Amino acid sequence: MSILPGMTLVLREADVSQVVDMDAVIGAVETAMRELGEGVAQNVPRRRAFAPGGLLNVMFATYPGGRCTGVKAYSVAAGGARFLVSIFGLDGSLQALVEAEHMGAYRTGAATAVAVKALRPRAPVDVAIIGTGMQAVTQVLALSRVCEIKTLRVFGRDAQRRTAFARDRQAELGLRTTAAETAEAAVRGADIVLTMTTSAEPVIEADWVEPHALVVAAGSNFPHKAEIHADLVERARTVVVDQLATAQLESGDLIRAEAAGKFDWERAIELGSVLAGTWRAPDEPGITLFESHGLAIWDLAAASVVIPAARERGLGLEVPFFV
Repeated sequence: MSILPGMTLVLREADVSQVVDMDAVIGAVETAMRELGEGVAQNVPRRRAFAPGGLLNVMFATYPGGRCTGVKAYSVAAGGARFLVSIFGLDGSLQALVEAEHMGAYRTGAATAVAVKALRPRAPVDVAIIGTGMQAVTQVLALSRVCEIKTLRVFGRDAQRRTAFARDRQAELGLRTTAAETAEAAVRGADIVLTMTTSAEPVIEADWVEPHALVVAAGSNFPHKAEIHADLVERARTVVVDQLATAQLESGDLIRAEAAGKFDWERAIELGSVLAGTWRAPDEPGITLFESHGLAIWDLAAASVVIPAARERGLGLEVPFFV
């Protein structure tokens, strides 16, 4: 569908859910992060403003490869969050307004897939995931697109939820899935360990992690929260962050480890640098840690494939703005 002059496409969650495609989002996030590593794209870390009972979060970026710039803003109050992504063309026109909770879950999963694809060999893997929420669902979906999962072990505090999560992933993706009785039982022996929780305290121990494992810590983006122990950060041979400026503001895992004298920010490698080819993997194997906090450029990347797909399907509402 062609873009109407002076018109802005408004997409609701129901529209996004009909057209969002994980493979397309992974490809777009990979391209966007490579551009960020090359200095072509820009990303400004999240900023927060607190109010009684809630907070407002704002983050923005440019993505020339997607022919767009944009802003993600979301409020958190009354036990819920409301996400809105505003997409502008490079000519400054307001192209779309997107309700973005569903799209956000996809872009976060896609970023994990991009990191896994870049940081470990393409070999069959045993995977552990800690967390059973919506974001954990898209983490597993994305991971299944970039590697062969031999087994998936899941742990969450609620036994019924983790059993249902394991059952649903097996049914939807054909994975051999187990609901582990403990986090330790899930993590031991895993090649890839994913944490996607809301916990303020570590959910896995350093000595559970295999010496060759890739650990993706993706659940926390607050400096006072940590999903992994400082000892695990210290053990990691390679520490990759989505963006250094963002990690220094938000990575409770790394901020706590630095305070404990077990991490130095000079060790941090940006994922964009890995994709741009300016970083060389260490000769000796070891634990690799990827700290994922969430970047606006991922939202732009996801929107750059969702919006054309929605227009093609005739979804959403065209609204006149600035005319």
